[in-house]
Amino acid sequence: MEAALQKRREDYGYIEQRRSLAGGAHLIEAETAPVRRSSTLCEMLERGAGEHADRVFLRESVSGTWRELRYGEALRLCLRLSSSLVARGLTAERPMAILSENGIDHAMLALAAMAVGIPVAPISVAYSQFEDLSRLRGILQALTPGLVFAHDEAGYERALSLAEEMGAAVVVGNAVPTKPGRATIADLTEGVAGVDVASLVSRVGDHTVAKVLFTSGSTGSPKGVMVTQRMMCSNQDAMAQVWPFLEDEPPQIVDWLPWNHVFGGCLNFNLALRNGGTLTIDDGRPVPGRMHPTFENLKAFPPSVYLGVPKALNELVKAFQTDADLERAFFQRLRVVFSAGAALPQATWDALHAACLRTTGHQLNLFIGWGSTETAPVVSMTRRECCRSDSIGLPLPGAAIKLMLNQDKHELRVRGPMVTPGYWRNPELTAAAFDDAGFYIIGDAGKLDDDHWERDGILFDGRVAENFKLQSGTWVSVGSLRLAALSAGAPLFDEVVVTGHDRDEVGLLVFPNLAACRGLSGLHDADLAQSIAHPSVRAAVAAALRELSSAGGSSMRVHRALLLASAPSMEAGEMTDKGYLNQRAALANRSQDVAALYAEPRNPAVVLSDDVASH
Repeated sequence: MEAALQKRREDYGYIEQRRSLAGGAHLIEAETAPVRRSSTLCEMLERGAGEHADRVFLRESVSGTWRELRYGEALRLCLRLSSSLVARGLTAERPMAILSENGIDHAMLALAAMAVGIPVAPISVAYSQFEDLSRLRGILQALTPGLVFAHDEAGYERALSLAEEMGAAVVVGNAVPTKPGRATIADLTEGVAGVDVASLVSRVGDHTVAKVLFTSGSTGSPKGVMVTQRMMCSNQDAMAQVWPFLEDEPPQIVDWLPWNHVFGGCLNFNLALRNGGTLTIDDGRPVPGRMHPTFENLKAFPPSVYLGVPKALNELVKAFQTDADLERAFFQRLRVVFSAGAALPQATWDALHAACLRTTGHQLNLFIGWGSTETAPVVSMTRRECCRSDSIGLPLPGAAIKLMLNQDKHELRVRGPMVTPGYWRNPELTAAAFDDAGFYIIGDAGKLDDDHWERDGILFDGRVAENFKLQSGTWVSVGSLRLAALSAGAPLFDEVVVTGHDRDEVGLLVFPNLAACRGLSGLHDADLAQSIAHPSVRAAVAAALRELSSAGGSSMRVHRALLLASAPSMEAGEMTDKGYLNQRAALANRSQDVAALYAEPRNPAVVLSDDVASH
């Protein structure tokens, strides 16, 4: 082992240490453990109720009116709900499942369950809406919940009936349930006398399973990630150490990210809770026709901390071009922007910085975070001085990242208090997820710039399982190429699927942006199929391919693309409900499109890089 390279981060108060290991591996760790303030989420809520009982904790829109819940009432409601859940027989082995979208009732039921050691499993809303309920059935079989909650009984009737068939009690948000035997949220808020809630709360500690989060894989049985109290609490304490302003400035957060995902449900929700902030539950979405509520909510409640996925940030950047009021409100009291969940295209990074400078005259504090469901979620984060959108930063306090050679990549593995103990009732899968040294095998690749690693940190180098070889034997880094393609094709490319496994050259399946297509074509009422056939749109795609191909060797040279007239399918596993595109699922589902992309003679829908606009 070579001598350690040590770098003290004076601005964060802890040491980042890098060591070179045998076999070309590296280890980067933050030696200082996070300064722990709370052991459980219930302690966070108790502190909030004690120090600022009248401050708004949660806010949601109900039929056009804002419903607000303050910290003091939230604690009282939490404990009453806890007694009701215990009285209904819920335990560590009989958890609670929540089917419905984000909301105050959802939040309080989850906090009440976790307060007394009952795991809660928020499940993707989409799984209850699919025609085929097999994914939901598989999750319920693995979880064996004692109670299932959905706020909208009518909208979730098929899913609720399935849960009842499988032996779970049902609670709904209706004033009066439509079926006998079902309870309402109002029934539970009354509480049950005689339940020793205080004793149960006192037994909850670091290693108590708080949540079971099911990953949205496209194949195989669903994996239930166990999320403990220590994972969530230590992660929040580490974030506060990196962002010390949180201790004195309660964060104002506007967020739509679904709570069945770790980003919205653990990072964003708990950031408000731990720091006495206010979370405005956003009813918008970064999809066509659903962004307007988000824009209005941001204007009404300007955020001090904005945490989002790249897709949402990209939609904001586009909206700033035509809505000066939104741009002013967004930056009005903004301290930081945090992006994670997928890599942020450089074009979006640059546009955010430009908008902030234009609006405030100051540089934007933009941070990129990295992690997974299994890390609750943040392992690493970029530093203020980092200027690369492909960076995933350096480890948070208490975390360590190992870079292991895997073919021609460095595979990333992680260790720290934020890492899961394993998968719900699946010891075989748990054992396979860790190496012999106890590091979690996360599946991403990274690389280091030896001259600038202290500033830029680890650079994202794609998903190990997504990368492939061309017939020439050249490896293609899908993650890196996807980012470059999105930047070259902005704003025309909404998403891309990288193709070329065992072929001569790389290609792209492109999910185009309808508004951009209409703008280029001048066909303002055209549908997507009409727009993508227009010569001006095809010429813009060809130009993007030429720009992309000028950036590097054969692994970055893209000669052909096919514009798709359909959006990614959630039901087919192509897109998650936080907007992440699953490359493998999309390739499997669109094998005919891949064949058309490479067909000879050339399919007329395919765009080549040497195509020129016809006049």
